[in-house]
Amino acid sequence: MGKNIVVFRNYTGIMDRMKPLFQGEGYELAAVGSVAQMETLLREGRVQMIITDVVMEGQDVQEGLDCISHLRSVSSVPVMVVSDLKQEEIKIRALNAGADDFVSSECNPLVLLARVKSQLRRYNQLVSMCRNIDKIYRIDDLEIDDNTRKVSVGKREVRLTPIEYQILRLLVRERGRVFSIPQIYEAIWHMQAIGADNTIAVHIRHIREKIESNPKQPRYLKVVWGTGYRVG
Repeated sequence: MGKNIVVFRNYTGIMDRMKPLFQGEGYELAAVGSVAQMETLLREGRVQMIITDVVMEGQDVQEGLDCISHLRSVSSVPVMVVSDLKQEEIKIRALNAGADDFVSSECNPLVLLARVKSQLRRYNQLVSMCRNIDKIYRIDDLEIDDNTRKVSVGKREVRLTPIEYQILRLLVRERGRVFSIPQIYEAIWHMQAIGADNTIAVHIRHIREKIESNPKQPRYLKVVWGTGYRVG
């Protein structure tokens, strides 16, 4: 991921003081003055972190807190408040509004940089974790980990051939959907299904023998007579 940090409404002058230090570390700082512009950058995926103040020019603290709440509602990127305000109550309210951190504008620039790095590191780890979770498919005790290409039933690892794995993965990802034999064949082999009935039937039988406790009464991989196969 990139290192794009947006300073929202640069009224504290933090961007002017920090930009050379951040650029030296490979971070790109950009000033944004409006909510609309910020939302555009967020939708385009061009923001990895937001630095803002709890007090906006011409506004009171509550309006600044409302703005932080809005930013949090439209994005999960880290939001760091850098402010001249030092009251603990304001800090707590900002964190409750959705800020990930609250830093005094008078703090050592190296401390601010370290805290930015910490927030970005946690965020990137979370994004990576979520991406991996999206590649793990579970149906009761049956689990397919598409990151490691491992299949397990309960605590028992199941060893499938590459073709068996692809067939099971196809059906599990579309849980409940009935696939005809031609649909399965064409999705896996990427060619027209001519005389594919026996081929698919053999693979289905082998998969059942490996994942089902009783292949004759399958719990996971079921036949829909006259139509095809489904999982779930």
